[in-house]
Amino acid sequence: MPRQTVTLENETGLHARPARVFAKKAKEFDCDVKVAKTNGEADPVNAKSTLSVLTLDCHQGDEIEITTDGENADEALSTLVALVESGLGE
Repeated sequence: MPRQTVTLENETGLHARPARVFAKKAKEFDCDVKVAKTNGEADPVNAKSTLSVLTLDCHQGDEIEITTDGENADEALSTLVALVESGLGE
């Protein structure tokens, strides 16, 4: 299972619109995608669900861990990491 930690640099973290952008991109892949806040306070959630991503309450500067499993898992991981590093369109 590929996984990678990335820091949220955009001003709003994973709130409303950025969470929707992240979940929409995750849905493009035929693999299981999970995301978790690295402080360990919450279990990983389904990254394909905007509401689940919002429950993580991630802010600018927080680290998240993205985990993928299944068909095209490596491509999904690299795409999602690049999306977060680019500021999630903000």
